[in-house]
Amino acid sequence: MRSSFRRLSCPRALCLAVSLVLSGVASGALAGTAPMVPAANAQLASPQIEQKVDALLARMTLAEKIGQLVQYGSDGAPGGDGGETVGANPETRTHVDPLALARKGELGSMLNVVGADRTRRFQEAALRSRLGIPLLFGADIIHGYRTIYPVPLGLSATWDPALVEDVSRMSASEATTGGVKWFYSPMVDISRDARWGRSTEGAGEDAYLGAAMARAYIRGYQGKDLADPESVAASVKHFAAYGAAEAGREYNTTDMSDIRLRQVYLPPYRAAVEAGAATMMSAFNALNGVPATANTYLMTDILRKEWGFNGFVVSDYTAVMELTNHGVALDPATATRKALQAGVEVDMMSHYYDTQIPRLLAEGQLSMATVDEAVRRVLRVKFALGLFENPYARGTEVNDAVEAHRPLVRRAAEESFVLLKNGGNGSPPVLPLDARVKKLALIGPLADAPGEMQGAWGGAQHFPDVVTLRRSLDARMKARGGELVYAEGTDVETTSEAGFDEAKRAAAGADVVVMALGESSRMSGEAGSRAHLDLPGNQQKLLEDIVATGKPVVLLVFSGRPLVLDWADRHVPSIMAVWFPGTEAGNAVANVLFGDVAPSGKLTMSFPRAVGQEPLYYNQFPTGRPPGDADLGTPPGRDTTFISRYIDAPNDALYPFGHGLSYTTFGYSDVQVSRTRVPLAEANDARAKNVVTVTATVRNTGKRAGTEVVQLYVRNLGASVEQPVRSLQGFQRIALKAGESRRVTFQLGFPELSFWNAKSEEVVEPTRYTVWVGGSSKADQAADFEIAR
Repeated sequence: MRSSFRRLSCPRALCLAVSLVLSGVASGALAGTAPMVPAANAQLASPQIEQKVDALLARMTLAEKIGQLVQYGSDGAPGGDGGETVGANPETRTHVDPLALARKGELGSMLNVVGADRTRRFQEAALRSRLGIPLLFGADIIHGYRTIYPVPLGLSATWDPALVEDVSRMSASEATTGGVKWFYSPMVDISRDARWGRSTEGAGEDAYLGAAMARAYIRGYQGKDLADPESVAASVKHFAAYGAAEAGREYNTTDMSDIRLRQVYLPPYRAAVEAGAATMMSAFNALNGVPATANTYLMTDILRKEWGFNGFVVSDYTAVMELTNHGVALDPATATRKALQAGVEVDMMSHYYDTQIPRLLAEGQLSMATVDEAVRRVLRVKFALGLFENPYARGTEVNDAVEAHRPLVRRAAEESFVLLKNGGNGSPPVLPLDARVKKLALIGPLADAPGEMQGAWGGAQHFPDVVTLRRSLDARMKARGGELVYAEGTDVETTSEAGFDEAKRAAAGADVVVMALGESSRMSGEAGSRAHLDLPGNQQKLLEDIVATGKPVVLLVFSGRPLVLDWADRHVPSIMAVWFPGTEAGNAVANVLFGDVAPSGKLTMSFPRAVGQEPLYYNQFPTGRPPGDADLGTPPGRDTTFISRYIDAPNDALYPFGHGLSYTTFGYSDVQVSRTRVPLAEANDARAKNVVTVTATVRNTGKRAGTEVVQLYVRNLGASVEQPVRSLQGFQRIALKAGESRRVTFQLGFPELSFWNAKSEEVVEPTRYTVWVGGSSKADQAADFEIAR
């Protein structure tokens, strides 16, 4: 099943104009019920913009056209500006002067050239060219420009699309003061393998949640109008299925059925396109043997013909060049032809398009129509962004964290924290810290590490802006008349135990110990794949030594991915995942530790018991020999030897998808469906939005107020192809006072009930459905209904 996608409406005249440019029937839609695919971004399809593009395109020389399809950094080297040129071909290893190219109108965009003065210098050169076509400045702004919020995996743990939209808008507002009008974000790749370092950049393992987050990013970045001076064009990456890299190893291949591709991996990209994403980025990986950057099925058949995408596609860094490494091109000319004909309009840093297109045209291997269509798409975005009217940086440049933005990023961090455990195994809850804590020990390499708090792709990396945990807890303890004792204990990756004794002395004299352990920011993100998911270095040994003192311990886990915390779960009373929280890290953590804010985050990736469980995700298939699981209806007393299981570990996650505790508790009851039998003809209609209504009662059963993420899961039994044991199909964040109850409502329509069959058709069939409502993927309050002929 996939998440709910809403088509953008447009005026009749506009849709008719669009159909002249883009048309096609959505693959797999129900015959006779699906409309012709309109252009996904109505603003890009504006007849006024098309007229401007036509007029400008008619005046352009070949060199000027090609210029719009190439991108350089400020040093003009292929793979330059600090990047690594992979498999560079001597034929294209030519340094150029990007300023000179801009003056001739032969440069379309620039990579990571940031700042009002720097962008102005290049932009002025471009505007003095014959046609004065402005440059588009793109940058890797992933989770904040100057005021940094949590890494995207942490942000997704808020389950709060409105908050994601707000921080994304804030980021765009700041970046446009530095001349940036194009973000290489959001990354919407589904990640089911915690070994993959770029898990930190996405929204986790689930398609429905991933789609909701994708839409929120697009709304935040692009706003209501791309031409708004505070809006930027989003570049949705990495298209497609990059998160399924084999063994979780960066840049590795992916291979999967079309059913899995469409049901699990494509929904977030599609949601972003239908929300109006202006650009897409091709992935590094090959999909089913065809590199994404040369994959016509992805870039043309699905993206353009099925989804109506009318922006442009940029390659990832030197990805066109890397087609020769993949072995599908023997030379730069072939790589250029395959990428451009597949639908990749802009060559990021390979220096292939500008050197190879003239030759390909002359030899008849490439048509001018293909080049013109690519240029048209780039110009369309530039006009929509208002670059011809407002080509320079906006307002006063932001160079430091904005004080007015700190409350927003602090709230984002607070909502992102996931309380994994609080008490149990014979230990009482340690959190929240109460007034009896007079002496607090803070131990760990991440307790006073401003350079680590912003995580991978942490914007400007201006560390003086960061509030560390040590700084905030010290101020908090002094204000309470208490004392904070700090000991680093060890480094993130060292084997030296030189600091252990000091750490143990600090713990021995404290009422409570807070340990700040985890990864360094460089250990996740691009090229951050790990074969081992334990605490790195000798942090595990430090943790065991401090626990052995007998003092109550709170473990704060800083990371860009799920880690293996099996020992900690058995021996540490309280554990909280805090990811890489950003500029307000220390203040946000302190607010939650002391109970000013109750934790409300929920996991969006499953935490494994052992790395051998990876890839690990909640919505698995049952198999013909399912393990003993309530979801699967396994008969009691059956033989448990020859079933789908490990002999040395449980199948399930240590902390499953959707898990997260609060300082209160919540109860669920009275799950009901509006009807128990639905006619197939009604449900099997792509336009159906409310086929079944699901309701449930949620009650705060604790003694303090809290926020719960109410989750709806669905299972489909009896379908023509095997379906997951359950899939998320709805969620709501609700705040409840102590003792308060609320009735929640979810609507299930075609998007939530459908699945992709063996013919790659999205359908609803006459089957039986079970729905669960609860606080995690382990929800146990259920109701049933059926779709009948």
